[in-house]
Amino acid sequence: MTSPLGDKERMVKTARLDALGICKCYGGIHVGRVFGKQWHKNRFRSPYLRNTIWGVGYTIDTVETAVPWSDVPATIDAIENVLRDGLKDVGERVFIFTHLSHFYPSGSDIYVTYLYRAAVDPGETLRRWQVLKNAASKAIVSCRGTISHQHGVGIDHKPFLSTEKGTLGISAIQTLCGMFDPKGIMNPGKLV
Repeated sequence: MTSPLGDKERMVKTARLDALGICKCYGGIHVGRVFGKQWHKNRFRSPYLRNTIWGVGYTIDTVETAVPWSDVPATIDAIENVLRDGLKDVGERVFIFTHLSHFYPSGSDIYVTYLYRAAVDPGETLRRWQVLKNAASKAIVSCRGTISHQHGVGIDHKPFLSTEKGTLGISAIQTLCGMFDPKGIMNPGKLV
């Protein structure tokens, strides 16, 4: 007799029950599917919220990485600690919200959102952003996390890519770029 659930559905149901059981063993609380439904309903409003927050004097940004499961707690601590202390030189507090966003058999994505007060001077606000972004990026690569995850590298993360990939990795990327874009016209200067 065959199960009313197909193989894939049965596998998902089993994995979900296993995950809930593991979470319960570590003090996790199952809250149903409310959070997921709220995220799905409001996920495209975040950029507009960012603009609203900016309008009332705050700046918000995110960093993310992916690491093996064994490195998740230490990486979260490293990122949160450098962000929390990042603006002590100007007496500002940084508020941090961290969650695991993508799950893989070998590890997880760590998604960190941080909020801090903008300065009156735009140049100081930019400096604050640079201090926090650089500190978080250094923490990520020091914990052997990927500097890009699914968002890519670009100008903000480019200085940290060589730490992650090493000399051979950067050379391989340069070779591929040279093969597929010999004139360097596709997003020049953003990766290597």
